[in-house]
Amino acid sequence: MVVVTGGAGFIGSALIHRLNQNGIDKILIFDSFYSSKSQVKWKNLSGLKFHDVFDKSQTFDVLSETKIDVIFHLGAKTSTTEEDFGVVLRENYEFSKKLFLLSLEKKSKFVYASSAATYGSGENGFRDNEKELEKLKPLNSYAMSKHLFDLWLYRNGYLKYALGIKYFNVFGPGEYHKGEMRSFVSKAYDQITQNGYVRLFKSFVPEIPDGEQKRDFIYVKDAVDITFYLFEKGYSGIFNCGTGKAHSFNELVKAVFSALHKEPKIEYFDTPENIKKQYQNFTEADISKLVSTGYDVKKLWDFEGKVKEYVSRYLIYGKTIGEV
Repeated sequence: MVVVTGGAGFIGSALIHRLNQNGIDKILIFDSFYSSKSQVKWKNLSGLKFHDVFDKSQTFDVLSETKIDVIFHLGAKTSTTEEDFGVVLRENYEFSKKLFLLSLEKKSKFVYASSAATYGSGENGFRDNEKELEKLKPLNSYAMSKHLFDLWLYRNGYLKYALGIKYFNVFGPGEYHKGEMRSFVSKAYDQITQNGYVRLFKSFVPEIPDGEQKRDFIYVKDAVDITFYLFEKGYSGIFNCGTGKAHSFNELVKAVFSALHKEPKIEYFDTPENIKKQYQNFTEADISKLVSTGYDVKKLWDFEGKVKEYVSRYLIYGKTIGEV
């Protein structure tokens, strides 16, 4: 049996879609359905094939009696502005440790979502080298919780039994329930269709022009393709999941306008003070480790084409990945 935590979420539902494409449907889904966001999240299950779905609270009761082949642990509390670190610690760190130890007991494979947020401001680079984990300085509680789990696996010699995926800025169908945590592609689409223009943060770094803050944006289909590839090939350890090419927010917004056949209209406003202290002005995955596995990274690089597909096939119609 395949287990996917966060299976009704963004990357989780896309991964299940990919598993289905490979003929895999003996899947148990676990997710949190107690918040208002669940009123939208359940739609991500549309068109997907799976054995059963459970609330996250039932995870260990169900799995204690289940034969498990692999656990894809993609569920997490993803808010980067959560002020109660105790909540984030329980959801993202303690729960993950318990689930990993269960996988060891069951002798099942364990694949989990880490995050590019663990790299902090990037002063130590964006290399997926486990030996450099101790140098990283996360900027918010979410990133710290992910970093702590990476460190716990590394310090205890457990990474040889786990595959950690450091997702960079993922965008694509299935993120509609994420509210403010959606990708900026989705936010830009809403702003354009509702207001006719997009608002971007002004730069607070003199050498960076307004809107030229850059991120490594990766399409969700590519993110799960990398995840499935590394799992299928039997890799362990930590791998970056990005394109290796950063794009500016100006480029992103212009790509959304282009997909809608509209002229770009962008306004810039001051970055809120509470955002500045945890804002990443630049991220770009070092994907040399991924390249070394033989993965064809060139198929990741059509940024404008990926944005266009997301807008024209999904956002315009409000479709999930299983509905197209």
